[in-house]
Amino acid sequence: MEYNHRQTEQKWQRFWDDHHTYQPETHTNKPKYYVLDMFPYPSGAGLHVGHPLGYIASDIVSRYKRLKGYNVLHPMGFDSFGLPAEQYAIQTGQHPAAFTEQNLVRYIHQLKNIGFSYDWTREVRTSDPSFYKWTQWIFMELFRSWYNKETDRAEPIETLTAKFAANGTTGVLAACDDDAPAFTADEWNAMSEQEQYAMTLKYRLTFLADAVVNWCPALGTVLANDEVKDGVSERGGYPVEQKLMRQWMMRITAYADRLLTGLDTIDWTESLKEQQRNWIGKSVGASVKFPLAPPAPKGGASGAKVADALAVVAANMTPPLGTGGAIEVFTTRIDTIYGVTFMVLAPEHELVSELTTPEQREAVEAYVNAAKMRSERDRMADTKTVSGVFTGSYCINPVSGDEVPIYLADYVLAGYGTGAVMAVPSGDQRDWTFATHFGLPIIPILDAQKDIDKQADNTKEGHYINSGIINGLTYKEATATLIAWLEERGLGRGKVNFRMRDAVFSRQRYWGEPVPVYFKPSPPAPKGGVSGVPSLNQLPYLIDESDLPLELPSVDKYLPTETGEPPLARAEGWKYSPPAPKGGDDLQGPYEYELSTMPGWAGSSWYWYRYMDPHNDQAFASKQAIDYWQNVDLYIGGTEHATGHLLYSRFWNKFLKDRGYVPQEEPFKKLINQGMIQGRSNFLYRLKGTGTAEKAPVFISLNLVGDQEVTPIHVDVNIVENDVLDIEAFKKQRPDLAENAEFILEPDGRYVVGAEVEKMSKSKFNVVNPDDIVDKYGADVLRLYEMFLGPLEQAKPWNTNGIDGVHRFIRKFWRLFYKDNAAGESEWIVTNEQPTPAELKVLHRTIQKAESDIEAYSFNTSVSAFMVCVNELTALNCHKRAILQDLVLILSPYAPHITEELWAALGNEPGTISKASFPVFNPNYLVEDAFEYPIQINGKVRTTISFAIDRAPSEIEKEVLADEIVQKWLDGKSPKKVVVVPKRIVNVVI
Repeated sequence: MEYNHRQTEQKWQRFWDDHHTYQPETHTNKPKYYVLDMFPYPSGAGLHVGHPLGYIASDIVSRYKRLKGYNVLHPMGFDSFGLPAEQYAIQTGQHPAAFTEQNLVRYIHQLKNIGFSYDWTREVRTSDPSFYKWTQWIFMELFRSWYNKETDRAEPIETLTAKFAANGTTGVLAACDDDAPAFTADEWNAMSEQEQYAMTLKYRLTFLADAVVNWCPALGTVLANDEVKDGVSERGGYPVEQKLMRQWMMRITAYADRLLTGLDTIDWTESLKEQQRNWIGKSVGASVKFPLAPPAPKGGASGAKVADALAVVAANMTPPLGTGGAIEVFTTRIDTIYGVTFMVLAPEHELVSELTTPEQREAVEAYVNAAKMRSERDRMADTKTVSGVFTGSYCINPVSGDEVPIYLADYVLAGYGTGAVMAVPSGDQRDWTFATHFGLPIIPILDAQKDIDKQADNTKEGHYINSGIINGLTYKEATATLIAWLEERGLGRGKVNFRMRDAVFSRQRYWGEPVPVYFKPSPPAPKGGVSGVPSLNQLPYLIDESDLPLELPSVDKYLPTETGEPPLARAEGWKYSPPAPKGGDDLQGPYEYELSTMPGWAGSSWYWYRYMDPHNDQAFASKQAIDYWQNVDLYIGGTEHATGHLLYSRFWNKFLKDRGYVPQEEPFKKLINQGMIQGRSNFLYRLKGTGTAEKAPVFISLNLVGDQEVTPIHVDVNIVENDVLDIEAFKKQRPDLAENAEFILEPDGRYVVGAEVEKMSKSKFNVVNPDDIVDKYGADVLRLYEMFLGPLEQAKPWNTNGIDGVHRFIRKFWRLFYKDNAAGESEWIVTNEQPTPAELKVLHRTIQKAESDIEAYSFNTSVSAFMVCVNELTALNCHKRAILQDLVLILSPYAPHITEELWAALGNEPGTISKASFPVFNPNYLVEDAFEYPIQINGKVRTTISFAIDRAPSEIEKEVLADEIVQKWLDGKSPKKVVVVPKRIVNVVI
């Protein structure tokens, strides 16, 4: 009787559910091991066969670690807030929670169908209020914190206000807004409570700021960079523009150095670490102010008074713009400042309007509007197009006193550095191309520069020329000289800069975590106060912790309001009344809530901690649980999250450690990025000129196409088997293509389709549903086949045709335990006989291979080893319990259903295989006591003879020469020489 996978797999899946088989132990001395998959967004399409690849790998490791004596935490949950559910709600009026729940039911069914050893009692969903209560709480903790550069960690905001009260800003080293003013302790203490509170907003780790964002009018929301492709939204393909908007921000830049150095402490691929290093982009250089030149008088040159302009900057590093302000730039090559021939601003720069002269306004506005329609990623990637526009204004080079024309160009980004670049065309290729295009000067600055009439030369070799105070100096000498000169005169300073910007933390949409903030009117600031106190009409305040979670209110539509406010503005009566202060008469509202919601990465930035203690309503996880589980030992997911989720998670984890809530600096010890399983598409070939209103379609089988002109058409791979089309199924599925069609078939009556490897997607009709594979072949076969396809980290194509080999392996494995008797019934054939050395050798070679492969995450070679093992045991006619029980154990991480069934059949307590121990490899069983020597006669192997390993070469030579086959080849002649190479070969030379 053949193995019945449907019956067996459903039986054990029910058993695992009913008995909570994979719950970790709560009180144990076992070492812990935490295995986690990047939790999925439950899309409406469900899983295809490419999705489970990483889940299968992590499940193999989890099951293996249990057998090795670890207490394993292997949970699953869902990142269930998302734009697709909101778009569906907008289109249908159905609440996104209902659509999400519908998708979740399908996802969970598909995951359970594959037999993963998840502890489903710990399932979390980011859209569940009991979960996002703690996302909101962490936001509040960030708001209540500042980053102390002196202690290099986040601290409660009260420690900052205590410093202000004692010494003002003197001695305060903080990550803060660039325009945070200096003040004395007296000035601080003279401020009103609201003024003091407003000032702290410049220091908090989450704060409100104006930021250039990817705004999608059609979706009514801000999109992250990875949600924008080629200037349109990844989902829906709607136009995206750059827009300056007030947003909640996260001060991730405070952690830039720790995010960099932490990469050296974790076991991630070097390529992924490099992506994060490049994203953070640490640069050491200088910040320099270029004073704005006075406007040109009518009919004449600007007449800039350089000395006056420099004096303004020297007197105040941030002078009022109306009295001769300055453009600040950051450069890593301050040594090239004498080569500056123009200044380039980002089209979104805050000074654009002020700097644009009336004559240039029309051209500038047209350029700015065009730049809005391109994403930052597109602008940075486009290195061939040269575009820009002159503002009509000039600034002054602070070291040379030369006038510098100010241009706009979209290769400069407002959010990187200062949004301004001092252009040195002799040393930077993009600047050189721009200068050449617009006819601007190119000044050589080093005597080692070559061919700058043809291209830029960014060398640091040689000595400086045309460079004032640094003429004749080397690079190191010039850099130190210029920074000292600028700092002495208050015109600049040495600075470390980071490419990474503070993260936008709000979305103008409905389906996301509400921000736990309300706004109170700000009283007018008294005259004579500290310059630089934020003048906000509304100040943000946190709601009371007792009011968490702040749940999403009901709305009539999920669209922005007619006046452009976010969808939450549609909620009737959704306002906040805070608890009355003790002994106070302060107006208690109601106040307006924040109407934006949190971004998609909020819940995923801490979710691994919730799995440790998912039902705790007093904390995001108990100290006991966090101290035991610590952090994730193995994390598996895609590289597409390198500069999103994986960076934000590390940021939040470091913050939680700073505030004493978690013990580890990094969340994920080891990270593996699984490769993509690609689709194998199939094609029909329609003869050109057919399939029109006048002529019925003619489809030609692949091998008959020849030189005929045909159009390839995707066909559903699920109605193709071994590259042969099920024509009747095609006619039913695609009547629009198949009506009255003629099929030109192979001589044997088959229609052979073409094939090509492509990304798996519905549009290419190459999506394979894992449910179909499980139904036809079984979950164990699917798991083994996905691992067999190739190394975990590499991309590989799916080909259902290849699954038959793994299916045969499972049936062959079953037949080591059962055979069909004469009555056609299944008969148990396992014996208690003692194993032979040959059988033990086969088993222990496989134990060694399985163990080393799982430890190295090389799962594909283990599957091959299992196949070899079963073939060899079959050839040895081995049905012995002592061999098969250990074989069941080592195969169980890969094929849990069939091995659970056989484990029970072997007489063990049902459902306890996960509590057993992984077999111990014994190297003695692999020690060879004999060696099969190839016997060469004049260099050609004529026979083989087995000798004991310790047999002396002289005895081997004697027996070889006496061998019947060797005697035949000697033909009575005496050999000239016999060479015996121990454990290698014997060569007889005649």
